[in-house]
Amino acid sequence: MFLHAGNNKNIRKKDVIGIFDTDNATLSSPITKKYLADAEKRGEVESAGDDIPKSFILYRTAEGTRVCFSTLSTSALVGRMEN
Repeated sequence: MFLHAGNNKNIRKKDVIGIFDTDNATLSSPITKKYLADAEKRGEVESAGDDIPKSFILYRTAEGTRVCFSTLSTSALVGRMEN
């Protein structure tokens, strides 16, 4: 099964490590902010839309971990994970 993250971006549900609220995660944790900045420098970040992201998904690939920013809320993504 797949998680539709928006804008035709699909991620295998079994590969999802976590779904995070962008505002809460980056404002409350400097460690998360640094991780996201470093991941972007390594080319591990992608976007599932052109609008301001509300959430991000951390997931596994054969090459390692990736971050996908989504315009969908965390509750919408978690609801999609449960279905």
